[in-house]
Amino acid sequence: MLHTDIAQEDIALVEDAARRFIQTEVAPHLQTWEDAGEFPRELYARAAALGWLGLGYPEEFGGTPSPWRLRNAMTIALARHGGSGGLMASLFSHNIGLPPVVRHGSTTLQNEVIPEVLQGRKIAALAITEPGGGTDVSALRTTARLDGDAYVVDGEKVFITSGMRADWITVAVRTDAKNKGPSGISMLMVPGDAVGLSRSPLQKMGWLCSDTAHLRFDSVRVPARYLVGEEGAGFKMILTNFNGERLSMAAMALGFAECCYDEALAWARQRKTFGTALVDHQVIRHKLMDMKMRIESTRAWLHAVSDRADSGNKADKGAEWVAQVCLLKNHATQTMQFCADQGVQILGGMGYMRGTACERIYREVKVMMIGGGAEEIMKDLASRQLGL
Repeated sequence: MLHTDIAQEDIALVEDAARRFIQTEVAPHLQTWEDAGEFPRELYARAAALGWLGLGYPEEFGGTPSPWRLRNAMTIALARHGGSGGLMASLFSHNIGLPPVVRHGSTTLQNEVIPEVLQGRKIAALAITEPGGGTDVSALRTTARLDGDAYVVDGEKVFITSGMRADWITVAVRTDAKNKGPSGISMLMVPGDAVGLSRSPLQKMGWLCSDTAHLRFDSVRVPARYLVGEEGAGFKMILTNFNGERLSMAAMALGFAECCYDEALAWARQRKTFGTALVDHQVIRHKLMDMKMRIESTRAWLHAVSDRADSGNKADKGAEWVAQVCLLKNHATQTMQFCADQGVQILGGMGYMRGTACERIYREVKVMMIGGGAEEIMKDLASRQLGL
C-alpha cells in the first residue's frame, strides 16, 4: 500500500488519539512509573483497546493491517507527547518479539501466542543479545538440544526489554552444536513460566519505567512445537526483523526530537531574560531552527523509506533499501541527540532537573544510538549493502 492510499484525516485521527492517550493515561503517572521501574500491566489492555498493539498485524489475529506511514504516525505522536523511551520500549516490545512468529510460525503457534498479546493480555519479548557478545549475533552460545518432544535450553540473554514479566519470549538459540556459524541458529518461543528460567532486573541510565532483564536458562524444557519455522533458519529471521525494528526506532527518535523542540520552544516563550522573552534572542531562535532543520530532514527521509517498504515492488526493498534503513536510523538518532542537547541548553538549569522531557530524553538517547544496531555497525552494514 502506498502512502497516497492513506487519508490525511486518518493520520490526524491517530495523532489526536495518541496525544489524548498520553495526556490521560500516561502523563499524570509517568514519574511514579519511572521511580518504580515499571508501569502497570493494565496499560497494555488500554493500548490494545485503542488498536495500538495490533496496528500492522493480520486481521485473523485481531490486528489491523496498516502501512508504515500510519504506524509511524502513531509512534511519532506517542513519543512526541509522552517523551518516554521506557514506556515505548516495553509497551511495544511485541513488535520485535512477534514478527518472526507472524512470518514463520506454524498456524497452531500463531494462534496460541499472537491474539492474546495483541489484546494486551500477554506480554511478548525478544531475546537475542548475550553477555559475551552484542552485535555479533552469529556467535551466540545459548543452546537448544532436542530431547524427545522438547528442546532443552541452556544459556543466558541480557538487556532484554520486558524481560522481567514477558509471558512469551522469542529466543535465538543454537540448535546445531557442531555448527558455530549463523546456519546453526534457530528461533524458539519460550513461555515465561517455564521451569528453569530465571530473571534478574537491570539498572539503567534511562528507559527507567521499562523493565529490562538478564535471563538465565538452566535446562529449560520447551515443547518442540514452539520452534519458529525450521531449524537453522533463525539468523535470516533475525536480520529481517532488524529492518522493521530500525524503521520503528527512527520514527520514535523523530518523535522524541519533536518533544524536545516543543518543550524548548514553550520554555523560551515564557522564560524572561534581560527584560524580554528568551525566544526574542536571536541565538535562541537559531538553536530552535537548527533543531527544526534536522527534524524536518528526518521526517522526509522516514516517509521516503517507509513508502518504499509499503511498495509492492520487491526491488524497493533490496540491498540499497536496507542501507537506507541503516543510515536513516543513524540520522534519526543523531537528530534526537542534537535536539535533546539543545533542549537542555535552552532550558538551562531547569533542563538539568528530573521531570523535564529534555532531561529524560537526554539520558535515553544513547540507548537509541546503540540498540537495534550501533551506529558503527549501521555504517558498516550500509557500506556493504551499497557494494563499497
